Amino acid sequence: MNIFRKGRLAVGLVAVGAVVALAGCSQADPTAPETNAGGGDSSQIIVGSFAFPESEILGEIYAQALEAKGFDVQTKFNIGPRQQTIPALQDGSINLIPEYNGNLLAYYDTEFTQRTTEDVDAALTDAVAADDLVVYSSAEAEDKDAYVVTQAYAEANGLTSIGDLSKVGPFSLGANPQFAELGYGIPGLKSVYGVSDVTFVPYEDFGGPDTVKALTDNTVQVADIYTTSPALVAENLQVLEDPENLIAAQNVLPLLASSIDTPELKEALDAVSAKLTTDDLIALRDRVEGSEQASASTAAADWLKEAGLV
Repeated sequence: MNIFRKGRLAVGLVAVGAVVALAGCSQADPTAPETNAGGGDSSQIIVGSFAFPESEILGEIYAQALEAKGFDVQTKFNIGPRQQTIPALQDGSINLIPEYNGNLLAYYDTEFTQRTTEDVDAALTDAVAADDLVVYSSAEAEDKDAYVVTQAYAEANGLTSIGDLSKVGPFSLGANPQFAELGYGIPGLKSVYGVSDVTFVPYEDFGGPDTVKALTDNTVQVADIYTTSPALVAENLQVLEDPENLIAAQNVLPLLASSIDTPELKEALDAVSAKLTTDDLIALRDRVEGSEQASASTAAADWLKEAGLV
């Protein structure tokens, strides 16, 4: 799911970024009647997104959920990495965007030590306030790096968590090249979980098809694949649990300009966050990026109906 992606310090940190194809732009219906926003601030809501499909899907979910509540909404998707989205929020080009809490905190503090959703969110509230921005409640949905194995390998070796890798002896791990240096990569695997007998195999596609193929054909036995990858379901893969929080939380949450912050807006977006799960993101991505090739708008609309939000 990319441009300077994810936690993947990714969407925010150029040194760890990856470039992918841009998803098609989507716009709000220009013929829709203008209405005041939820009885609160009448400012127009302009929803942006990063330049990868999952972000556009999330942007559509926010936009359509708000339109259903009577807000006046436009969309400006596929903007780029945080070096572009944060200034866009500040200059009013957009005033709302779906974000990932861990990577957003890393944008403001590259040495942050918070790992759990609660701790990351608490630190983030203060961090974004310096730019006159606000975050609302996080969703359960996360899109972050994960140590992944095949179900067959997990069952054969009794693996449920990352620490269990210490009992399988030498193995190969496939991931993006930066993973060899990242704190939650090879160094953290050793310092946090005591797993050191690892041969690192770099792949440039950031958990994409090459990495997945290497895992499924046993070229590597463990791979860094993101938690919303449709391949997890399609290839019967297992995400290893991370009880020590080696990898920081990467929950989806709204980031917005304080100028549009109202109780009505918060209520509407918190309702979305309360429903959105990681499994939902996998299914949404599969519809848009898989064989169906559904539009982000259609996938978002269907999800909102199923969730009872429209």
